[in-house]
Amino acid sequence: MFREELRLKAAERFAQGEASGVIARDLRVSVRSVQRWRQTWDEDGSRALRSQGPASLPRLSGKQFAQLEAELAKGPAAHGWEDQRWTLARIRTVIGRRFHPAYAIQGVRKLLVRNGWSCQVPARRRLAAPHRLGHGPPPQGQSDSAVPPRRISGMCHL
Repeated sequence: MFREELRLKAAERFAQGEASGVIARDLRVSVRSVQRWRQTWDEDGSRALRSQGPASLPRLSGKQFAQLEAELAKGPAAHGWEDQRWTLARIRTVIGRRFHPAYAIQGVRKLLVRNGWSCQVPARRRLAAPHRLGHGPPPQGQSDSAVPPRRISGMCHL
């Protein structure tokens, strides 16, 4: 609704004859957006600036999402994975196997967040430096606390 509120505030200001640049600056949106809103407002009035609802319907119904949660509650091992981590890619696979719609990874994330889940990246454990294991001093000119970054897949939790 936030975007709709901005459009309706802009419509009030269109009626007062304010310039698009001033409206854009005050509402913190692009001038082009205000120009598009003004054109719509000129053609069809304020009602045309109201939200039309979501761009698409959810691919999984509420009942299907409840079934997905039941599948996730069984754990990854029940679906053929050796460890107990639910990643977005694994959840996408379960959705595809069980319900057959194709989801992108970010679509899975949005589906989960919309239904109260949070996606988290696990903290990386610090690797022990060889000198801390009794294998000599740290390399010269290199800090023993420097650990190179590594990409880790996200995990999802309810």
